[in-house]
Amino acid sequence: MYPLKFNPILKQTIWGGNKINELKHIQNGLPSIGESWEISAVEGFESVVTNGKYKGYTLTQLIKLMKEELVGEDIYTRFGDKFPLLVKFIDAHDDLSIQVHPDDNLAMERHNSLGKTEMWYVLGADKDARLIAGFSRKITPKQYREMVSDGTFADSLQTYYVKEGDVYYIPAGRVHSLGKGTMVVEVQETSDLTYRIFDYNRKDKDGNLRTLHVSESVDAIDFDDVSGEAKIAYHLSENEPVEIVSSPKFTTSVYHVTEEITCDYADLDSFVILICTKGVCKVAVNKAEETLQAGETLLLAASTKEVRLIPESEATLLEVYA
Repeated sequence: MYPLKFNPILKQTIWGGNKINELKHIQNGLPSIGESWEISAVEGFESVVTNGKYKGYTLTQLIKLMKEELVGEDIYTRFGDKFPLLVKFIDAHDDLSIQVHPDDNLAMERHNSLGKTEMWYVLGADKDARLIAGFSRKITPKQYREMVSDGTFADSLQTYYVKEGDVYYIPAGRVHSLGKGTMVVEVQETSDLTYRIFDYNRKDKDGNLRTLHVSESVDAIDFDDVSGEAKIAYHLSENEPVEIVSSPKFTTSVYHVTEEITCDYADLDSFVILICTKGVCKVAVNKAEETLQAGETLLLAASTKEVRLIPESEATLLEVYA
């Protein structure tokens, strides 16, 4: 099976900017692009293949056709025709809402959906750009309601200054927000569930205040998540994978590729997603070859046993599997 490329799904948001257009070399692109969904099986927003034999197929159609050959035996047993992960680029030209995502149990009970555990890899950050992840001190649900009501809730949250290459893990239940001037790769479960807690009193394009979910969030928030642990420490190495997140939902590693290397996936029972964050790299599977440049994403089938990464310039890649 050859490496699969997909059409990005571009989403305009009230907090989006122009950096995704720049990253993906989109000429005369739409303004205020907040997100580019790179690989998605969210209903109504399914990725479509742009290359090779399966050009025009949606991701779900491919899974129905190829089953465990595409996603892996265990993953197909657990998720069937539902692809379990969603990959995005996010450009926070303005602050995102302070929010939380439900876990799988609550999401299934309320929405018949997966929950949303996610991670961020910082592609770039303006000077003094920040994000929020977790509590800085212990509060109770009662205090939460009071602080949201009187506008002091942000005072209870942990703030981080961010820079390129930083990694943050956001399990379901962790209160969080991307701050103005931050651009990230987001890897998450396949879910579009977000409970907004505070949104800076912003109005949508129709002049209405955006909906908040203060009450719904109470059951979703992990009030024991007094953080300081959201940022992941790691040391980049050349031409070998460095694991940056290992969770029950996905594993992510980063490669800094300066010479041709071979990745052995013979014992891995999962699809693999490759996301190029910097440089240009050819990805070769048997005789099939695709060029991956910064801002592009590939999907490798679970049946793939070996991949060669051939950099055309120094390249940084994220590798994700379930």
